[in-house]
Amino acid sequence: MKKQIVIAALSLSAIALGTNQVLAQNSGQVSKSVNIILADVIAMDIGTAASEGTVDFNYRSTKDYNSSKNVTVPNSLVIISSKNFDVKVKSEGTHFVNGANVIPVDILQVKAIPGGSLVGTLNEVTLSTTDQVLVSNASLGAKQSLNIDYSISAEKASKVLLGKPQGTYTQKITYTATAL
Repeated sequence: MKKQIVIAALSLSAIALGTNQVLAQNSGQVSKSVNIILADVIAMDIGTAASEGTVDFNYRSTKDYNSSKNVTVPNSLVIISSKNFDVKVKSEGTHFVNGANVIPVDILQVKAIPGGSLVGTLNEVTLSTTDQVLVSNASLGAKQSLNIDYSISAEKASKVLLGKPQGTYTQKITYTATAL
């Protein structure tokens, strides 16, 4: 019986030691590398642009032709950029067009105005077919909004618009955000 007790004790000891060894063999340590890979990005979307992206100037009375007109579009553009950037503006053509009738694009002033979340140097430009800096050195960031004011002076309205055939004169304006 002593022999059986010793064998049982040795067996239990072996099982206990074996269990520890099994546990030691089932545990371990592994290292993994985690990479965050960044690329420079810049994108621009139309924000809450008036009339689905259309800005309208209505001239219906003598008062309209003798007054300055402004159309302010809050949150006109929404920009994300991983670097500081400039926003440029230009027209696609030299004239607002209504069939064979034309009005020069330089009748329109475009101005970046305070109130949006975009931070940079805000400028006013006379529209042309050449890229012009509307905002310079804007800070990087996400969902930055830019407010834009469009205006036609009373002087230009009375000298350029008065006497043109009635109708809707159209021109596309392009905004470009360029990383610095």
